Amino acid sequence: MYSDFAKIYDKLMEDVDYPKFVDYYIKIFEKYNVNPKIVLDLACGTGTITKLMAQRGYDMIGLDLSVSMLDEAKSKSEGLDILYINQDMTDFELYGTVGAIVSSLDAVNHVVEKENLARCFKLVNNYLDPMGLFIFDINSEYKIKNILGNNTFVYDDEDIFYTWQNFYDDESKICDFVLTFFVKNGSHYERIDDEYSQRAYTVDEIKELLEMANLKVLGVFDELSFNAPKEDSERIFFVAQKQST
Repeated sequence: MYSDFAKIYDKLMEDVDYPKFVDYYIKIFEKYNVNPKIVLDLACGTGTITKLMAQRGYDMIGLDLSVSMLDEAKSKSEGLDILYINQDMTDFELYGTVGAIVSSLDAVNHVVEKENLARCFKLVNNYLDPMGLFIFDINSEYKIKNILGNNTFVYDDEDIFYTWQNFYDDESKICDFVLTFFVKNGSHYERIDDEYSQRAYTVDEIKELLEMANLKVLGVFDELSFNAPKEDSERIFFVAQKQST
């Protein structure tokens, strides 16, 4: 997963307003009166948010399971003092605690087993400073079931053509994604195949897992706002806090 895909990931994500994500995180820091020095970007991918936050003055750690993704992250963050770690978000170890942990673009949905997500949240609690914040977003149950589930999408531009087939199981609430890319390389196209899965979690399920990890839920918000989620919200943000001991 994500080996060859890492090479084209940023091209496919060109429509994501990454600076807006970073602005939102900073607004959350201000809203809850937290001023973190060190921030962990959990499942950082190709490190765009890691890089942007480092440029805003935060000491950044980028953690991801994919070596290829981390290679891309390192190549575009030269000159910045960022520590990149190749670890699983459900089984990671840091050298010390951090003031905040962020996880962007539905990385949490990729953890399809509840017990693994529970372990991830417990590790988050373990490595947060007292009163430190954990900020992350999920693809909503509505989006995975009604927009992504059992649908096929086609993308075509000058350099990349791909098909994206989705298969949603209502019982397990897991959606399997099967992607086939044709990427232009000189006078010919190279084929890249990729598969991954996401689980549809309800807001209550996420809250329960956070509380089990002794993380206090401060807010649940519609995408990049401080408004409550709607029934048809597609991306939902959570803000949780480690309590002082």
